[in-house]
Amino acid sequence: MKKFSLQTRLFSGEGSLAALSRFHRQKIWVICDAFLAQSPLLKVLKAALPEDNQVTVFSDITPDPTIGTVAKGIEQMQQLRPEVVIGFGGGSAMDAAKAIVWFCRQQGIEINTCVAIPTTSGTGSEVTSACVISDPDRGIKYPLFDNDIYPDLAILDPALVVSVPPAITANTGMDVLTHALEAYVSPQASDFTDALAEKAASQVFNYLPTACRKGDCLATRGKMHNASTLAGMAFAQSGLGLNHAIAHQLGGQFHVAHGLANALLLVPVIRYNAADPRAMKRYARLARACLLAPAGSDDRSALNLLIARIEQLKQQCGLPGMRDALKVDRATFRARIPEMVSAALADVTLRTTPRPADSRAITTLLESLL
Repeated sequence: MKKFSLQTRLFSGEGSLAALSRFHRQKIWVICDAFLAQSPLLKVLKAALPEDNQVTVFSDITPDPTIGTVAKGIEQMQQLRPEVVIGFGGGSAMDAAKAIVWFCRQQGIEINTCVAIPTTSGTGSEVTSACVISDPDRGIKYPLFDNDIYPDLAILDPALVVSVPPAITANTGMDVLTHALEAYVSPQASDFTDALAEKAASQVFNYLPTACRKGDCLATRGKMHNASTLAGMAFAQSGLGLNHAIAHQLGGQFHVAHGLANALLLVPVIRYNAADPRAMKRYARLARACLLAPAGSDDRSALNLLIARIEQLKQQCGLPGMRDALKVDRATFRARIPEMVSAALADVTLRTTPRPADSRAITTLLESLL
C-alpha cells in the first residue's frame, strides 16, 4: 500500500504574494539570509503584508543552515512567540524556518501558520516534509523527514526569482531535475508521483536554458518555479536516492552548491542505477514521456538519449566540471572518500534508491568523478 497526501496550501503565479493579505494583527517572524534582509525583495514582502501586523526579521541564515543557527533561531522564537513564521529565500532559509518551527512545536510552542516563500526555483522545500541541517565541525548534512515539517502555506510568485543570477538558476534548475528523476525511479513511486515528476522534468528540459539566458522572462521563470514545486511534491511522497546521498557529502565536505553537486553526479548515478532492470525501464519511460526518445524506441536507446540531453542541458547552462566545482586537488578529494562513503551510507535518502549501493559502489562512483 502506498500513501499520497497534499498538506501544504499553494498559491502560485504572478501576484500571488497577495495571499499574505489574509494576515491581520499578527506577530509575524520572517526568516531569511542577510543578503535578502538588505534587498528590495524583503521590502516587497513587507509591502504585501497588511500594516496592522507586527513584523520582525531573523536574518542569521547562511547556506547549508547549521545546528547552531537552528538553535539560535529556536531561542529567539521562544522569546518572540510569533503567530506566523515565514521562511523567505532559497532552500536554506526555508529549511531553517521549517526546522525551527518543528523543534519548537515539539516543545509545545505553537504557531498559527508556517509559510514558505521561495526566491529560487530548485529545492521544492516549500512543499516537502524534509529539511537539511549541517554540522560544519563534522562536515555532515543531516536530512530530517517528518510529516509535521510540511509548511502550512506556500507562495510561488515568479516575480521573486527574476533577479536570480544565471549560475544559481542553473544549479537550482538541475536540482529540480534530480528531484524529478530520483522520485521517478524510486521504489516508492506511484502514478501520482509519476505525473508530478514527468511534468517537472519536461519543464526543466524545455525552460531551464531560457531561464538561464533570459532571466527577466516571467513566463519562463513561472514554469521553472512551478517545476521546482512539482518535483518537490513528487519526492516528498516517493523519496530520493543515491544521487542525493552522495551530493550531501560533496556539499558537506567541499561546500559545493547542492544543485551543482547533484548535476555532477546525475549521469554517473543514472548509469549505475540503470543496471537494475526496473530502473532502466523507468528512465526509458521518462525519456519518452519528455519527448526525448521516440515512442517506439528500445529502453537502451531511450536511456542514452536521456543521458545525452542531460549532458547537453549542463552545457547550455554553463555548469562547471568537477575539478572547477571542487576547487581541491585529487589527493585531497581521495583522502575524504572514506568519510563521504560512510556518511552517504547513513544518509536517509539512500533508503529509496532503486539499486542498492554498498561502500564499494559509492567509492567507485566518487572515484569516477576525478
